[in-house]
Amino acid sequence: MKKSLALATTLLLCFGASAQEKIRFQTDWVASGEHAAYYGAWVKGIWAQEGLDITITRGYGSGDTAAKVAAGAADFGVSDIGAVLTARARAKLPVKTIAAVYTYSPHSMFVLKSSGITSFKQLEGKRVGTTPGNSHQVYFPQVAARTGTNAAKVTWVNMDGGALGPQLFAKNIDAAPFYSMHRYYQNKAAQKAGEEIVVLPFVQSGFAIYAASLIASDQTLQQRPETVKKFLRAARRSFEWARDNQVEACKLHVQKVPEVDLDDCLNSLKATLEFVFNDDQRKSGFGQVTPERLKATWAAVAASQDLDPKWDPAQAVDTRFLPAK
Repeated sequence: MKKSLALATTLLLCFGASAQEKIRFQTDWVASGEHAAYYGAWVKGIWAQEGLDITITRGYGSGDTAAKVAAGAADFGVSDIGAVLTARARAKLPVKTIAAVYTYSPHSMFVLKSSGITSFKQLEGKRVGTTPGNSHQVYFPQVAARTGTNAAKVTWVNMDGGALGPQLFAKNIDAAPFYSMHRYYQNKAAQKAGEEIVVLPFVQSGFAIYAASLIASDQTLQQRPETVKKFLRAARRSFEWARDNQVEACKLHVQKVPEVDLDDCLNSLKATLEFVFNDDQRKSGFGQVTPERLKATWAAVAASQDLDPKWDPAQAVDTRFLPAK
């Protein structure tokens, strides 16, 4: 009897393991509190509850993640929708946005309070840090046009992403591009240098476009539609769970990414959720892309990247696998 029970248990465990579908998910950048919904839900078992044996890895920029997904090195990814649209329009990269995570852009410039800079106009004649292909630099002319700023009078200084904060605190540059949800932990570092960060959000200039999105390759969409559905169900559940259980989400996130401070995670996650759950999301549903916002997004991307404004951005979007509102 004991042998039979042991055998049955073994078979059950094997069946459960085989029922889990392995998927590889790459984010867009370093795993900060911005990504706590993904990592925390991994530990919580939310992905597994949808039948997914997920492995999450950090990204190295939206363009890199889109390329990895297109090449099959990752099954799903997080990528700025602007990078997806650009890659599809310019190089026909076989990748599509399957859900808009951030319904409006968190792009912003960080400046020091001691600099006296309080507007984009005051960046004229100043040095702004950047990284190769940085979307903030790509979009800045659009913000400049909206704020009466002469973009040609801004000097961009290339450097490693990890150096942006330290170089700003050392006053070797006058501004640095960051998503606004990273203000909390960057400001903690600034305070150690006796400084304080002021945020200049792009959205305040009327620059309201989609940003971070979930992506998949054309091949995955064609050959694994049920997997895409499971992934999107798990993604929505992960964000809803993180919204309602922020402390737990960050504690579990830190288990996976111990270099992240719990306090930093909590504040970054709280700020991130404002871009996910808001009036736009409540009207349209999680992940949905509206024609009007997509049109505005493409107009900004096309102008910034010198692409055909008449190209149809819907070619790079496929939201039919999203769970019902």
